[in-house]
Amino acid sequence: MQQTSLHRLYEVQREPLQLTHVSGSLAAMLSVPDERIWPADLVGHLNLIHPTRLQIIGAAELGWARRQSQEKVAHHLHEILSSHPPGIIVADGCETPGVVAATCAQHGVALFATPQPSASVIDQLRLYLSRELAERVSLHGVFMDVLGVGVLITGDSGAGKSELALELISRGHGLVADDIVEFARVAPTVLEGRCPPLLQDFIEVRGLGILNVRTIFGETACRRKMRLRLSVHLERRLPGLDDPTRLPIEHAEQDILGVAVPRVVLPVAAGRNLAVLLEAAVRSTILRLRGIDCTQDFIDRQTQVLRDSESDL
Repeated sequence: MQQTSLHRLYEVQREPLQLTHVSGSLAAMLSVPDERIWPADLVGHLNLIHPTRLQIIGAAELGWARRQSQEKVAHHLHEILSSHPPGIIVADGCETPGVVAATCAQHGVALFATPQPSASVIDQLRLYLSRELAERVSLHGVFMDVLGVGVLITGDSGAGKSELALELISRGHGLVADDIVEFARVAPTVLEGRCPPLLQDFIEVRGLGILNVRTIFGETACRRKMRLRLSVHLERRLPGLDDPTRLPIEHAEQDILGVAVPRVVLPVAAGRNLAVLLEAAVRSTILRLRGIDCTQDFIDRQTQVLRDSESDL
């Protein structure tokens, strides 16, 4: 389970959000307690239904409080803070009410203030927590930016993954990571891939050793991160094995962190230009994302020809 501390959140977001730590300990932890809860749900406007969130108090909440009795406001604050939320942030440049400061001190809850709009604070914190607390997995392969599409190249050792990546780089595409790729599910259907800091910009090619792609090919040959859109598996065809289906009706998929990623298998053999084949697979994927399926178009055309021939009989 991914988790982060209130102290880290404050250190990272202090300048972007212009946060001021008013009082309270920063030792509280933020984590996703249930798979049904998304990290972005850990922050929101002051809410009695979700008291364990990082609570944001803005002008609207304070305006409502001024129209209520002091006893009612104190009662609601006590109910929320009794659940020990990670902290309270008073936004919109509002002055922190004495009852809020006193109740936070009573329950040992951290209190912050910021001049920024409450909606902006919530949006920025939700984006930060979605990335900080995202599910993660490390996979073996090469991650490339091909025609603006994030492509994970996998295969057995010696299948030619790094050589293919080098060919793609020489054709103007970009390297994200070689050997180990770190993926994070930053949204329900979005996987973001990055390179571990130790391996950044490097690629290992048999016979050449380790190459620094940024130094050899320039700044434009590397990417910091990419969204995964396609998985390409390099497969050596062994004698006796059946050839892959030449006209697959259903497109294969690979499950990564609960996200279905389109998958293509490229047979590796002498004389096959894998770089061209991979680029074609990427272009086909782009068309499918736009609602154009070449295989289905061909089947529909063939079906129409058969119907026309039957009607002529």
